[in-house]
Amino acid sequence: MLHELHITDLGVIEEVDLELHPGLSVLTGETGAGKTMVTVALALALGERGAAHLVREGASRARVEARFDAPDGPAGVEWAEDGELVLARTVSVEGKSTGRIGGQIVPVSALAGVGGDLVEVHGQNQAERLRSPGAQTAFLDRFAGPEHLERVAAYALVWDRFVRARTRLEELTREARDREREKDLLAYQVREIESAGVEPGELEALRAEEARLAHAERLLERAAAAESSLAAEGGGLDSLREAATVLADAASLDPGAAALSARMAALAEEATDAAHEVRAYRETVALDPARLEEVRERVQAIRGLERKYGEGEEGILAFLAEARERLGSLSGADEELASLREEAESLEGEAAALAAEVSRGRAAAAPGLAAALTAELLELGMAGASVEVPLHPASGLDRQGAERAEVLFSGGSGQASRPLGKVASGGELSRAMLACRSVLADLDDVPTLVFDEVDAGIGGRAGLAVGRRLARLARTRQVLVVTHLPQIACFADRHFRVEKRAGKATVVQLADEERVAELSRMLSGLPGSEAAATHAEELLAAARATRDEAGGQPAGASPRGAGRRRTG
Repeated sequence: MLHELHITDLGVIEEVDLELHPGLSVLTGETGAGKTMVTVALALALGERGAAHLVREGASRARVEARFDAPDGPAGVEWAEDGELVLARTVSVEGKSTGRIGGQIVPVSALAGVGGDLVEVHGQNQAERLRSPGAQTAFLDRFAGPEHLERVAAYALVWDRFVRARTRLEELTREARDREREKDLLAYQVREIESAGVEPGELEALRAEEARLAHAERLLERAAAAESSLAAEGGGLDSLREAATVLADAASLDPGAAALSARMAALAEEATDAAHEVRAYRETVALDPARLEEVRERVQAIRGLERKYGEGEEGILAFLAEARERLGSLSGADEELASLREEAESLEGEAAALAAEVSRGRAAAAPGLAAALTAELLELGMAGASVEVPLHPASGLDRQGAERAEVLFSGGSGQASRPLGKVASGGELSRAMLACRSVLADLDDVPTLVFDEVDAGIGGRAGLAVGRRLARLARTRQVLVVTHLPQIACFADRHFRVEKRAGKATVVQLADEERVAELSRMLSGLPGSEAAATHAEELLAAARATRDEAGGQPAGASPRGAGRRRTG
């Protein structure tokens, strides 16, 4: 239940504190006094869209705070404090908006998520939505009960999965041609690199071999010259060997020559080894033009791969790894395509089966809804009015199922039944909206109902009928109504008058004698009229009698007119 609403700098309201109680509360006042701004403020606290033009002229921001009983469920556990929940909303003159729950900053969407369990607001926009087939179908589903709603939710879940699978399937099918082209290119690239057999470090080895083969003739000359020098008569190895022998003889006579003799012997041995290596090197160098051409072609082949795929063997091999991975993923897309076809077919069948169950539930509930709405319209003073709820096949399955419900309205005996949105006047639509809300009253757990413009296009006897129905709703719900009709206002458990003085709105809770004056003003425009006052007293007496017949005060309500409280 909503206990308190605090409004600051919103429209014509500078500051208002509104304390609310169980039962039926009405707000009345002259046109332009700011009555609707109260419901606008509550809607802001519940997460509705805000705008800069709502901020009072000269103020930097508008602020709304609403204090509720904590709801059952996760929101109450997470945000409640001492059994209460406070929602707050701020809209700046720049149009920026912030929300708070229990003093903590939250996204505005969080306010809407919590507020849906606390308050249901009915205004002209909601009445307009009642005209749409989608809204009427959803209304029938709610009337059909929780088990049916579970089937509707299960169907919608399967339908969403089917749509996602179908969308992905269409994407993969559209992309199939491009995918095949890419697969062919990648396969060619992979084959080209794999057939080349590139190995890390190969290019460096090829460059060395190419240099040796390209200069083979000169290398042979140099190796032969070195070998000849080592073997030359009178020098080279023979001289070193002779010097080693002489020094060895000297060392036998003089120990001081031993080190030099050993060194010379080592040089002679090293030179002998060097001569063998020179000969071996010369033998490895060959004039092989064919091999040189082969090496050069291999180098060019690797250079060609570098230009296409990456720097050096590492770059080429890295590209090969990526191409293999991409080729595998594209092949996987073919597998996904087959899997998605199977999944989409399965989900389509499952959706069709669930849709058939939903259709049966709607067909079973539609006559009961028509009867309930007809009975409510009779209660609301529309004698002879009737409602039918036929089901029309949709062009195909969609998220709401295989059909649409349509509320057909007849204003009286002999009048053709036509779509509610096409034939209902403003007054008929307002009462139809109230009838719908009344039918759902026992199905919903929303504790607070707000009606703005529920009296559009009605008056007199119809207004009394609407007032009686609102009073009956208020026996199990907290109901807040903004109205111009005294026939509705007379049923209030608490009556608030919105006044505008010097451009500022205030809200006054009226005592009994003040209610007579306000109802007189609403009846005749003349608060001091004795005839209007008499009529107002008659309305209040009739309302009291109606409530007494129904069983007295709503639960938690205090006696009518108990004191006077000014807010604002």
